[in-house]
Amino acid sequence: MKNLRNLNLLLIIIFISGNLAANGIKSIKDLGVSSKNSPEKNKELLQKAIDRMTDIGGEIFVEPTSEGYKIASGIILKKNVSLIGVHGPTGRGTKSEKNNFPTGSLFVIEDNENPFITVESATQIRGIQFYYPLQSHTTADKIIEYKPTITLSKEQNVEGVTLSCLTFYGEYVAMDFNATGKNICEQILFEHCYGYPLSGEFIKIDFCYDIPRILHCHINPANMREFGKSFSKEIIDNVISRKSFSYSIEHTDNAQMMDVFTFGVYGGIYLGNETYGQLTNFNLDCVKVGIYKKGSQSKNRNWQIAQGSIIANAGKDIEEIHPFIIEGCGHTAITNVEAFSGENGALTAIGLSKDYMLIKGDKKLTVSLFGCRMRNYTSDSPFTIENNEARIFASGCLDKDENFFEMK
Repeated sequence: MKNLRNLNLLLIIIFISGNLAANGIKSIKDLGVSSKNSPEKNKELLQKAIDRMTDIGGEIFVEPTSEGYKIASGIILKKNVSLIGVHGPTGRGTKSEKNNFPTGSLFVIEDNENPFITVESATQIRGIQFYYPLQSHTTADKIIEYKPTITLSKEQNVEGVTLSCLTFYGEYVAMDFNATGKNICEQILFEHCYGYPLSGEFIKIDFCYDIPRILHCHINPANMREFGKSFSKEIIDNVISRKSFSYSIEHTDNAQMMDVFTFGVYGGIYLGNETYGQLTNFNLDCVKVGIYKKGSQSKNRNWQIAQGSIIANAGKDIEEIHPFIIEGCGHTAITNVEAFSGENGALTAIGLSKDYMLIKGDKKLTVSLFGCRMRNYTSDSPFTIENNEARIFASGCLDKDENFFEMK
């Protein structure tokens, strides 16, 4: 009876495995990809499998291994294909018991010939780690300016991409979705993605005309702590000196951002001239500029920003440090966003900001603020107003002396 049960179980497993294979689910090892192969051989085998799957759709399961898979850059993730691993985002890294190296569903990238993966429409990457073992984590002049880990095809519109539960170690630019305008992207989802890009640029979006979503993403220079490669103060200062933003959005309709974090970069979030949307529940820590909002016109270049904190303190030049910069046209509605400052040993930080908000330009713009706490700025007023056309309303806010601040 026991042998019969075991036989039945074996037949069930074979049946399920056969159906999975028939339905387009393949293990990366079954494709011949191996930690023992050369990066070029692994790229060839993985690309052939993707090419075969694109017509009917399919999933490639990145089976865990203690050594990862070295794969040459230039993979094209064609339509209807998914790369799936076993991980949620690994905020401090993973570590093999055998060596000081990440483990699991892991791609290891050593060359800089191309972006690592270029995605087409209806694709998904989920539960995978990307590791650049040659990247410097201590010395700024040894930083390797790798091409983006994930980017989009410039040859066609790219629509319906899911990037979820991804972790990046040693990347220069994590996810570059700057389309050309001739070709656009739409419905791109970034969620639960962690890293620390040495360019300062984690997610870039341009020409995305249907609701991109950036959700639950975390940028932190301690993300390789588990295997002993947290980034040094010299590296973090160098990232700040590049004057880039962790999250950058341009030419985008109704963008949605929720629960985003960054640390040790020049700028937190850039909201470009041709954008509008909603931003809520965020923490922008140890930055020079928290949020830089622009706008080309007043009809729909408006952002609603709520429930967040900004610690603008990075560097030594107080004139460059602003939790908010607002410029151009349109409206910015800000609710319950606090700013405070202080020193932090992980980077060079003056520990103060110039003001709470710098308003620039010469065109009419409007700003409303409710329930905002504003601290640790050096100017007499929380607002530095260089635009005589600006219209500002503040109610129920607190200034650096913890007095209620009103403006209208």
